[in-house]
Amino acid sequence: MNMNPKVQNPPSAGSEASAVTAEAVATDSNSLRDKLAEQTDLRLRLATDFENFKRRSRQESDARAAAQKESFIHELLPAIDNLERALAAGARPGSPELHEGVKMTFRQLRLLLQQHGIEPEESVGQPFDPHRHEAVSQGHDAAHPAHSIIEVLQRGYRQGDKVFRPAKVVVNDLTHPKHTRHGH
Repeated sequence: MNMNPKVQNPPSAGSEASAVTAEAVATDSNSLRDKLAEQTDLRLRLATDFENFKRRSRQESDARAAAQKESFIHELLPAIDNLERALAAGARPGSPELHEGVKMTFRQLRLLLQQHGIEPEESVGQPFDPHRHEAVSQGHDAAHPAHSIIEVLQRGYRQGDKVFRPAKVVVNDLTHPKHTRHGH
């Protein structure tokens, strides 16, 4: 018997170390790729969140500006109502210039409202609509249909199809002639 066993050469320390190093490099590379993907995803999420924030801020700013404009116009309407009443009273002798000045101011303010999309409602003769009118009183006028508007006490305004301010009106009630504000 041959007592000489075959001696296997142990793997060299250099090749073992290079295998371990290659494995470590691959692991580090995968780890770095994962971290890069994670950071890229985080950056994209932050960019999206920031864009959403800018959009929401712009919308909130626009809504705030629209609300302020609407509030200002609501505050302006009583002054326009007073100018309209002054014009309805007519020119007094000796003051035609004043009357003309009021008329010009009134037209200018109405034009300003129109530029902002606010239009006056014409209500006399129209059927009463609780979404567009506020009934202040009832009248009796046989010349008009029942439940129609026979007088406007305060003009209503709309913005497109939306009621901006309902008109204060007198509604024709042909069933109760005794409770009249109007008698024709």
